Amino acid sequence: MEQQKTALVLGATGGIGGAVARLLVARGWRVRALHREPAQVQRSGDGFEWLHGDAMQRQDVVAAAQGAALIVHAVNPPGYRDWDKLVLPMIDNTIAAARAGGARILLPGTVYNFGPDALPGIAEDAPQHPVTRKGGIRVALETRLQAAAADGVRTLIVRAGDFFGPDAGNSWFAQGLVKPGLPVTAISYPGRPGVGHQWAYLPDVAETMLRLLEQEARLDTFACFHMAGHWDADGTQMIAAIARAAGRPGLRTRSFPWWLATLAAPFVPLMREMREMAYLWRQPVRMPNARLLELLGHEPHTPLDVAVHATLAGLGCLPIPSNAADTAGASSHAAAQR
Repeated sequence: MEQQKTALVLGATGGIGGAVARLLVARGWRVRALHREPAQVQRSGDGFEWLHGDAMQRQDVVAAAQGAALIVHAVNPPGYRDWDKLVLPMIDNTIAAARAGGARILLPGTVYNFGPDALPGIAEDAPQHPVTRKGGIRVALETRLQAAAADGVRTLIVRAGDFFGPDAGNSWFAQGLVKPGLPVTAISYPGRPGVGHQWAYLPDVAETMLRLLEQEARLDTFACFHMAGHWDADGTQMIAAIARAAGRPGLRTRSFPWWLATLAAPFVPLMREMREMAYLWRQPVRMPNARLLELLGHEPHTPLDVAVHATLAGLGCLPIPSNAADTAGASSHAAAQR
């Protein structure tokens, strides 16, 4: 793409929104980041143009998107709270902004849209019969994007496995397997023994998204791609990689306390939402990337040990300076892309 194209990022303080925003800056884009309290979140040298505004206010989003070629819709209510009140109004505002300015919408997709009938292998056109409330909301969100595409509003959806990475705070890795800020003394694993699971390293996801955007002329108005990411065939590979990164090959592994999530669900929204996702850990969940490979020829892929080490360092779980781990992880990631 041309240098100095403009992108509006909604959710730049989040894991995937921040990763995409930083990569856009590195690619020469002008990045606007919308936030209700920009002075509290902006970082020196991040390269973003922070704008005061609210993704729930249509006039704010439309104004921030003026002249933008891309709107990254990576905003989600924190802690899964109030999805029924916030998710659809926010996507409606993004669609209105994209329609007004001619931007393409980039949406990080989820597997919440799919129920057990779509498993284990989920293709881009698999039937969407969700069994959870937030899954139904995500189906409604994508339905609105498809309807807008018929009116010329361009969308790119990229789905991947469970996120992990140095900044993937709201993730199963950081909220289930390990405890951020603490040394790794044990691993809590949500899956059943022998059940495969798919993971996605955030820098790889961001790189894939940018490479797809660079193929704009070959993208459909409504384009959707799945990433293969890291496939853990029996649930042991991620555990072993964490143990190696922590330097503790005999690290104790215990089952995630689903019983506790059930007890706490009526009182703790996060536990209620996590419990709803249990079916995604009880059987294999894998997305083939044939469509992605047909377009790009290659999916960016950081070696698992490098990715896990960088993730644990970024979460403050390793007894070494985070900046050193980040630098090593970034260097190894760059080498893996060459």
